[in-house]
Amino acid sequence: MADENVAEISLGWTVAVVARRVGVAPATLRTWERRYGICPSDRSSGGHRRYCITDVARLELMRRLVLSGMPAGEAARVALKSEFSDVREISLIDSNSLGNKIDSVFNDLNLESDFGHPGGGSVLSMQGAPAIARGLAKAAYSLDTQACTQLIQNSIHARGVIWTWEKLLLPVLIALGKKWELTGEGIESEHILSECIIGQMKQISDQLIAPVNMRPVLLASAQDDLHTIPQYVAAAALAERRIGSRTLGARVPYTSLLSAMKKLAPAAVLIWGQVPVKTLPPEFSELINARPTPLLLVAGPGWPDHLPQGFKRAGDLTSTITAISNAVGQ
Repeated sequence: MADENVAEISLGWTVAVVARRVGVAPATLRTWERRYGICPSDRSSGGHRRYCITDVARLELMRRLVLSGMPAGEAARVALKSEFSDVREISLIDSNSLGNKIDSVFNDLNLESDFGHPGGGSVLSMQGAPAIARGLAKAAYSLDTQACTQLIQNSIHARGVIWTWEKLLLPVLIALGKKWELTGEGIESEHILSECIIGQMKQISDQLIAPVNMRPVLLASAQDDLHTIPQYVAAAALAERRIGSRTLGARVPYTSLLSAMKKLAPAAVLIWGQVPVKTLPPEFSELINARPTPLLLVAGPGWPDHLPQGFKRAGDLTSTITAISNAVGQ
């Protein structure tokens, strides 16, 4: 039985098997073969064409480039020109080794030009968005968590949390929200992307071992607000500056926020309000009178024009992180 498996593997893989591995429909592979010339190069003993490991590597690279926003024709040309050394000994079953090889080739490519194709996307309205944002939109719409995670991770490593949030993640989230408002569709894509964002941001903030601040930064949502992504993004952006924080999550009662402030004596408190905050609770006066006095910031579109004395309205992520950095003495 083992010899039969080895023989089967050495003869290459069918369209169906490769399609599952790459994460596209078999019809897509046939389209790529017909249009762009990425085709199977092996044959079975019966004369049927089969994909070898190098073919699979080219297909996976092409798909990653397309998800990054590169037009399919250009992605195919890049994949066909790319060299994949030492892959013939890798088994398709060994997904980690092949994935690492593709990662290496992908990271060596110069993709800074955004491929010269600004504008909209075929999945979501993304007019003027960079190519990587259109690629992320495609991945989210396809519910491809692996591609979403990889694109977010690559962007953070290359350009940092703030750029990734403002130029990549926020435009896609806004586009998904608009699609839902217009059609009632796409909430599953938004949830998939949200989970990927939170996962990557938590990974960054959790890796901070020795923060520069003795008094942490406290991050919370307003007590009727379910939105938590901004908290995790702020925590990750602070962690890049080695500033430690505590994230309290969604719908934090103001009495609980006050209790946390008494326990932690934070240097700064940031409260996110996405949905309208209709009334400001009496507990706010206790927040203002907390000692030692923290920087009190509110952010998000839900807050009223007039804020209680002692509270400041946060601006964009850059100015917010700068204000908090100053509060902790960095």
